[in-house]
Amino acid sequence: MTTNDSDSAAKPPAKDPWDLPDVSGLTVGVLGGTGPQGRGLAYRLARAGQKVVIGSRAADRAGAAAAELGLGVEGADNAECARRSDIVIVAVPWDGHAATLESLREELAGKLVVDCVNPLGFDKKGAYALKPEEGSAAEQAAALLPDSRVTAAFHHLSAVLLQDEAIDEIDTDVMVLGEARADTDTVQALASRIPGMRGVFAGRLRNAHQVESLVANLISVNRRYKAHAGLRTTDV
Repeated sequence: MTTNDSDSAAKPPAKDPWDLPDVSGLTVGVLGGTGPQGRGLAYRLARAGQKVVIGSRAADRAGAAAAELGLGVEGADNAECARRSDIVIVAVPWDGHAATLESLREELAGKLVVDCVNPLGFDKKGAYALKPEEGSAAEQAAALLPDSRVTAAFHHLSAVLLQDEAIDEIDTDVMVLGEARADTDTVQALASRIPGMRGVFAGRLRNAHQVESLVANLISVNRRYKAHAGLRTTDV
């Protein structure tokens, strides 16, 4: 056997990037689940058969939103939502992002956290991206939650489409970022549970700012064309 033969024999075959885990049995918590984006994600995931818990600062508000959604969705305060969930999606407003995560550091320890917050500002010219000191909302989450596995995804989804019960499929890709392949694979698989969606790996958390910022461009697209634009990656 030659040296090259030995090297090739020692290397395992490359993993199929579309070989994703089964996440159907995982419970998904949505912090900020009473807001438009969180509520829409909760609805779509529950409709796809996922167990979903909505979190809010007030348990009664979360319970009311869950009852309106149906589909087995449950409501709880943010801390209880985090404790009961395997995967926790952060869909809170940007101005409450840091305070919410700081208050839940213990409950989110060991959890897979998916940050979908977009730091944006608005003025008479429209939406524009803000850059947090840490680089992005996702990197801020990672800094505040050192014992959690932080990823970033679900940034470019229209809350209007997510909540529209008449729409069966949402034609879009979900860009997923994170440090560990097992974690990004899990989030990709979760996104792909929603009909029409596909989770696509898009790099490490240091690249999250570009992904979060692109929402400002999509807002401009939507205003000009009266649309609810999303993204598709080609040749993948």
